[in-house]
Amino acid sequence: MSDSGRGKGRLVADRRYPGKKTPAKTPAAAAKPKKTTTSRRKAAAPRRARNPVVAFVLGIFGFVFGLIWRILWRVTAVVAIVLALAIAYTYQTVPDLQHLLDGRAQGSVTLHDRDGKVFAWRGDQFGGTVTADSVSPYLRDAVIATEDRRFFLHPGVDPIGIASAIRINLREGRGPLQGHGGSTISQQTAKLLCLGVEYVPTDWKNEAEYVADCRQGSLVRKAKEALYALAMEIKFSKKDILSIYLNRAYLGGGAYGAEAAAQRYFSKPAAALNAAESAMIAGLLTAPSSLAPTSDLDRSRERASTVLGLMQDQGYITKAQADEARANPAVLSEAAEARAGGYFADWVMDTIPDFASVESRQDVEIRTTLDQRLQRAAEDAMNVIFDEKVRDGSKAQAAIVVMSADGAVRAMVGGRKTGVSGVFNRATQAKRQTGSSFKPFIYAAALELGYGPFDTVIDEPFCMNIPGSGEWCPKNYTNKFKGRVTLTEALKESLNIPAVKISESVGRDLVQKVADQFGIRSEMSDTPAMALGTSEASLLEMTGAYAGILNGGSSVRPYGLIELRIMGDPDPMIGTGGGIGERVINEKAAKELIYMMEKVISEGTGRRAQLDGREAAGKTGTTQAARDAWFVGFTADYVAGVWMGNDDNTPLTGVTGGGLPADIWREVMVRVNQGIEPKPLPMIVPERPAPQVVAQPQQQQQAQPRQQQKQQPQQRQRKPDPVESFVNQLLRDILGGN
Repeated sequence: MSDSGRGKGRLVADRRYPGKKTPAKTPAAAAKPKKTTTSRRKAAAPRRARNPVVAFVLGIFGFVFGLIWRILWRVTAVVAIVLALAIAYTYQTVPDLQHLLDGRAQGSVTLHDRDGKVFAWRGDQFGGTVTADSVSPYLRDAVIATEDRRFFLHPGVDPIGIASAIRINLREGRGPLQGHGGSTISQQTAKLLCLGVEYVPTDWKNEAEYVADCRQGSLVRKAKEALYALAMEIKFSKKDILSIYLNRAYLGGGAYGAEAAAQRYFSKPAAALNAAESAMIAGLLTAPSSLAPTSDLDRSRERASTVLGLMQDQGYITKAQADEARANPAVLSEAAEARAGGYFADWVMDTIPDFASVESRQDVEIRTTLDQRLQRAAEDAMNVIFDEKVRDGSKAQAAIVVMSADGAVRAMVGGRKTGVSGVFNRATQAKRQTGSSFKPFIYAAALELGYGPFDTVIDEPFCMNIPGSGEWCPKNYTNKFKGRVTLTEALKESLNIPAVKISESVGRDLVQKVADQFGIRSEMSDTPAMALGTSEASLLEMTGAYAGILNGGSSVRPYGLIELRIMGDPDPMIGTGGGIGERVINEKAAKELIYMMEKVISEGTGRRAQLDGREAAGKTGTTQAARDAWFVGFTADYVAGVWMGNDDNTPLTGVTGGGLPADIWREVMVRVNQGIEPKPLPMIVPERPAPQVVAQPQQQQQAQPRQQQKQQPQQRQRKPDPVESFVNQLLRDILGGN
């Protein structure tokens, strides 16, 4: 039987138990979700209508916020891309590490004294390359604690540090970007590198302009520094960047880099610095020139104490270590403490050739003639006299030069302020009238022509007609006249009229020649007043000229350089630049002149310069209106010159060459000759022959009373000298005599 009918029977049994009949589910009913109680409640609750105003405001806010968000993330994305490209480009311009370690614009000069000890530095001192690992750990930690405590945490720019700096600036009443800058060590290194721009002379007016551009603090410049710092952080490790910083940073006293500073201040390598020394060097990074221990040791120590506190707070050292370092502060090396020979070092630097100067960027070593014991002697003498004998408020200045008889300069003080450098040097740069200190050259010319120390000249009223100027009547300082005097008496009493007569007698041209050959290179006036020291000269020239008298009449060229070599080279490039030259006057004349000059100190105007138990010779000098006061003289071992005056050329008050300058000279020589066995001066004590009257200009002879002329003793006969005869004849022709 077929079962294919219209509809088949159900395949499930009927319910066993009758009950409520369940209607058959339709497809729609099966798809409809079953309502829960909660759904029914919601459906039952009436829907509250939204306030149209609120809806409008919320809609506007949502639209604006959405628009800003869409713009912001797009701009941020563009800025990030541009920044990434800029960093990538800057990355390509950053040189390799070794090229960045030594960035000095000029080389260094290390100066050694006559014994080989370092006493001064010039130029950009660079002790050698160091790394963050090779320096003392105390120094590395002190730099990080002081300059950038989050150095190992930030990517080159520290937003937290910038925010802190802005807060501090505002709290201290400054603008947000004025004062503290929040720069990281990476940013400071970028500034030291000048953002990779090297100095090219053709691109800048001068190096100062280049440096000023590197150090400017504008917002644009800060942004470039940040960019360069980020690029360096990608290219180098943190320790590499710290190494560049430790080698490039200026640390005062001409020292660039940690090694140079350690050698400059403590005469030890940077690896050997203790906590106190490290804190002092790290403290210099804030203000290297004013905080340098060679400028102000107390202030430098105060800054070091602050750095020790920062190191303790950040856990680099313990409280016990900080307390110990404060109890035993850093002590300068002997060379740094002495600050010796600043004026001398400046002078030597002016004498070396350009190819060996700091501008050549070569590191140079110079051995000099400086004697640090004598330098201290000169400085102490200067300080003693100004402290004890110069009135408070005086603006008077002084200078001292000490040298050997061969012209080797042993000490130099260029002003009353000692222990300084880079200032006006009155010993070498000031040209002042010499006054009576010029007179020995007049007598040197006379002695060279054959006159003797006991030949006589008349000291009395005297006038001359000067072509174009009229009558000129010189006077003695005391306005008194001595009558007939020997040349020795005329010199020891510093009489003006005899000096003029002798100068005119032997010839001004000969006097000029003698002075020039002895080393007075300054131009001398060609008038009778030249005999009174109206021409100008430097103290170095005058002292060198007197050295020529001491050594027996040969010229000397003052020098301070013994040898110069490029650092590391075994052979010197330059040797001694001075010394004894050609003979100016014969030895007998020189020894007679020394005898006459000894009388200046033992019996004449220079009595205040006398040395107990030691022979000395010299000459005082005072210019018109006491604008300049001189004392130059020597013992058997050393020559010393002293000048005193005002920088503005105003007259001194109560000062003559035989006063304070003689006092200073004596204080110098007492200290200079300390421990040296006294030696006699190389002089000739002449016998007293029958006196010879020095030839006198016709005008002066006519002014003498007839009776006085008759009383003149017979002149000593001597062999005529052809040069003297020619000069005297020329003088008679000029003056109209016979």
